[in-house]
Amino acid sequence: QGQLVESGGGLVQAGGSLRLSCEASGSIYSFYSMAWHRQAPGKQRELVAAFSSGGSTTYADSVKGRFTMSRDVAKNTLYLQMNSLKPEDTAVYYCRIRGTWGQGTQVTVSS
Repeated sequence: QGQLVESGGGLVQAGGSLRLSCEASGSIYSFYSMAWHRQAPGKQRELVAAFSSGGSTTYADSVKGRFTMSRDVAKNTLYLQMNSLKPEDTAVYYCRIRGTWGQGTQVTVSS
């Protein structure tokens, strides 16, 4: 899959939405494991959402019903649609495809 470049982060008010993108420099395939993680200041990195190689999708309890992960293999891109954002969603968000990580993109949600 090559390198991963993330985009779409920024500053948004509580209740707002953002869509993160993670574009791979090489081809990706639907059977690849893919995930979004986040790390808030002073906290450990945590899993937000993940596709398994078997095709199932899991979400952290804290984002269920608000975040949706999707992919477009034709565009070599992974997405994370984030709705109803809360201040506690503030973190650096990282994508991962198999063992390769993106550089991270900052998401800040103001109250």
